[in-house]
Amino acid sequence: MIATSRVPLIVAPMAGGPSTPELLAAAGSAGAFGFLGAGYLSVEALDGQIERTRALGVDAFGVNLFVPGADAGVPVGDYAERLAAEARRYGAELGQPRWEDDDYPAKAELLLARRVPVVSFTFGHPAPELVTRFKAVGTEVWVTVTTPAEARLAAGVGADVLVVQGMEAGGHRGAFANDPGQPGAAPLYGLLAALRLIGAVTELPLVATGGLVHGADVAAVLTAGAAAAQLGTAFLRCPEAGTQPAQRAALAAADRETALTRAFTGRPARGLVNRVLTEHSPAAPAAYPQLHHLTRPVRAAAAKAGDPEAMSLWAGQTYRLAPELPAAELVELLMTQARDAWSRACGRWLDQS
Repeated sequence: MIATSRVPLIVAPMAGGPSTPELLAAAGSAGAFGFLGAGYLSVEALDGQIERTRALGVDAFGVNLFVPGADAGVPVGDYAERLAAEARRYGAELGQPRWEDDDYPAKAELLLARRVPVVSFTFGHPAPELVTRFKAVGTEVWVTVTTPAEARLAAGVGADVLVVQGMEAGGHRGAFANDPGQPGAAPLYGLLAALRLIGAVTELPLVATGGLVHGADVAAVLTAGAAAAQLGTAFLRCPEAGTQPAQRAALAAADRETALTRAFTGRPARGLVNRVLTEHSPAAPAAYPQLHHLTRPVRAAAAKAGDPEAMSLWAGQTYRLAPELPAAELVELLMTQARDAWSRACGRWLDQS
């Protein structure tokens, strides 16, 4: 699918609302390839999004699945007690901190039946048998990786493409293991370092993602060996995205730093710094998806109230530089910037040689 795209630009899957069929259609009209985020959707809702995407005339697109980990049985009672005051603040009840597999098997069967062109996996790699089944129906298999060790595992099960995620990325880290302790306990590579290290251990095509919001960023990762650039944060302010109004306002204000936290879901994720992230990150256990379910009613109530202080405001490190534009215009701008950046760099080099 990378080879057949008009431009080497991919709209990242953004679970929880921002990814929409309309966003894929608008970006696709300018030549970009896009993903739907299946995370947290019911099987029926995902099927509806696939149908809507195709009804909008999008034939080439992908769907991202969360690979479920085992229930580690990490206790969350103490953390729930900490969050009780947050729930009272918004007149909400804490959710039930349960483990579940996000309907992973049923969603995989749906994508097989619908013959979706590309399926990508986050939080781990699919079983080799599932990879074989997807390839048998003509579906490409992409796996998100953050380290060379993960890249080897993904290549070993037959992945067609590796999505290399740098630490700058907004949203969840794609790391296979949800290591206990602080988010920084696991190896964290910046995107360019990850591309070089992973490119040294595999010949699979690499898609670069993490902190890319400008065409010069796209040119940089293509020069570093990526076959395409995948952007998520850059599209959050597009009118076609399903981004919450309070998050749009926080992104536009551009007055917050970003940080990694487990406070909202139990897995490391990068978002804008707010009260919940600041006050509760040190105590958040490595319990995913239990914390996602625990905090979901509070996050929803905060969003309804227009209060960003208890929302998971996922965004990459360079979010301040992302413009507010319709998706098609943004794709065109990014590619113009990428060409200009490449021309300037080559011009300087030629002038010096």
